[in-house]
Amino acid sequence: MWSCIAEMPVPGTVRLPAEWEPQSGVMITWPHEATDWVDCLQAVYPVFADIATSIAEREALLSVCCSKGHLDTIRARLYERDARPENLRFCIAPSNDTWARDYGPIGTLVDGKPRLNDFKFNGWGGKFAAGHDSCISRRLAEQGAFGDTPMQQYDLVLEGGAIETDGRGTLLASRSSTITGTRNPGCDQQALERLLEECLGVTRFLWLEQGGVTGDDTDGHIDILARFADPSTIVYTTAPEDDADHVKLRAMENQLRHFRTARGEPYRLEPLPFAGVHLGSDGRRLPASYANFLVINGAVLLPVYGVPQDREAESVLQKLFPGRRILPIDCTPLIEQNGSLHCLTMHFPVQVPLHNGVEISAA
Repeated sequence: MWSCIAEMPVPGTVRLPAEWEPQSGVMITWPHEATDWVDCLQAVYPVFADIATSIAEREALLSVCCSKGHLDTIRARLYERDARPENLRFCIAPSNDTWARDYGPIGTLVDGKPRLNDFKFNGWGGKFAAGHDSCISRRLAEQGAFGDTPMQQYDLVLEGGAIETDGRGTLLASRSSTITGTRNPGCDQQALERLLEECLGVTRFLWLEQGGVTGDDTDGHIDILARFADPSTIVYTTAPEDDADHVKLRAMENQLRHFRTARGEPYRLEPLPFAGVHLGSDGRRLPASYANFLVINGAVLLPVYGVPQDREAESVLQKLFPGRRILPIDCTPLIEQNGSLHCLTMHFPVQVPLHNGVEISAA
């Protein structure tokens, strides 16, 4: 009988923490000459450095580099930015690309103790090569990057950018990027929900059937469409009436209005401003979205795109996260590769320790 999972996780009460809960750190994978960033490395390295130093100011930063020489280059760049050395961790692993959110391990708590979940990554349904990326989590665990935290591996294809949680058992996701024949053939919604309940402790599912941003090649990841700001608040992407994305984003908004909290109450909905139309060097439209923010300890890293609406987006998030500093980072170079800030990062609950890889420690 076909199964989505190779081996069932250890029994226990499982919880997927919300992103705003305390973190031990964040993982990023740095671009290099064997990635699609090769022609724009000098433009994107400063953006990566801005994100990295902002994280390292507040928690650990786990940098995945493709070689020792690459690591030395990245470490030098971070030192030049005065990144806090005590918060810097390094590991070496080959990579196809830099979208750590979609192949990094997802941290859960089982009876209060940490467990990492390593799902399969197949390049968003086979669109791109992913052989190295799909193995990164396991390779980091073998190097000791997560201490003695157990890691469960699955046959299920699931990307971190495709799921959003309130930390209380509710999952917000789009069907188009999770229940697809290109990811898990034969796995229907009922089977997927059962598996996510067992793996991640999900007890409520909010499935988006509408929404989308032109230029997105993830089939509608939730982290560019709608995010929880707290268990009763959802912030979401919008577009004006004269824009090509308006109809599908308005339909998404209408669906969000019909969702209910665990208490049966309507969600407080907060719209994000339209991030503008941005075109790549080849003339194609790029997927700019303010919803692709990253919550870390004491701050929110907000992707901005050099347009007047940046200030409005900052104001919206400051209202939603009053106890955190909003840190705008110009992510215009990133959307050339169809992703933004949150897509580059994978955060870890505070219970997951982050260390240098064994090769790095021995060097």
